[in-house]
Amino acid sequence: MGERATRGLIAAGLVLVLAVVNASIWRNQTLLRHGTLISLELAPVDPRSLMQGDYMALDWAIARELRDRLGTALPASGAMVVRRAAGSTRATLVRLDRGEPLADGESRIAYAVRDGRIRIATDAYYFQEGQADVYARARYGALRVDERGRALLVGLQDAELAWLGPLPDR
Repeated sequence: MGERATRGLIAAGLVLVLAVVNASIWRNQTLLRHGTLISLELAPVDPRSLMQGDYMALDWAIARELRDRLGTALPASGAMVVRRAAGSTRATLVRLDRGEPLADGESRIAYAVRDGRIRIATDAYYFQEGQADVYARARYGALRVDERGRALLVGLQDAELAWLGPLPDR
């Protein structure tokens, strides 16, 4: 293969990589702008994670509830259906998603089981140095979800669903 062909392949590879990265950014930005806002209760986790660095380890009460309901019958990945409380973003588990149409106020949230734990969106929240006291009051994680259940964590909230730290774009 000649030098010209090698350069052409490198350029084509670079264009492909940039296209994939930009498509991912576009999908995430669209989800952040148009996704449904849902607040999920956080489950207690090791409080030492606040002291190990500028992040908080996250676990979800809804994930533990799903595990309690289904145990070993829980598929390694899939989606659950949650329902938002009337006039609120606070959501509770309804059922495992089996492809049925969603009722008003219901949303899908994708999950994956990793190392025996159910993972929803992320298992950590990173924040600015010195802000551990602010985030220690977190009781809810706010997610933006799309119709397929893909979720992005947009912030943390206290027990009254007030935002902690910088306000996310709404």
